[in-house]
Amino acid sequence: MGAFDGFRTLFNIRQERKRPPAGPKPKLGAKVYLHDVRMVVESGLSDELWEWLTELGFREVTFSPDRRHYRDLPRSLVSRMYDAPREEWRPLLKVAIQEASKRPPVKVATRAVRVSS
Repeated sequence: MGAFDGFRTLFNIRQERKRPPAGPKPKLGAKVYLHDVRMVVESGLSDELWEWLTELGFREVTFSPDRRHYRDLPRSLVSRMYDAPREEWRPLLKVAIQEASKRPPVKVATRAVRVSS
């Protein structure tokens, strides 16, 4: 944490980020998020479902590198939501959020490890 960052924390002058405006339906493989949960866009995302998700507050991750920590929604439940009728979207999303898991951090080795037999 830098000095300016610590200053802002100390004096409680941080401001919560505003939600970006809703954009067009994301492409296949894009990641969309809501607070601390994230899902990958797969084939089958209808325009109606995307509109419903944006009304809830889902937005596409458009900044790189994204250093925020998310819980990933299970792909199986996301696929079920894509195929489900509109009245089942909310219960399926609730279950998916409850079963969301944190992605384990990836550790990159700083130097090569020798393997001996």
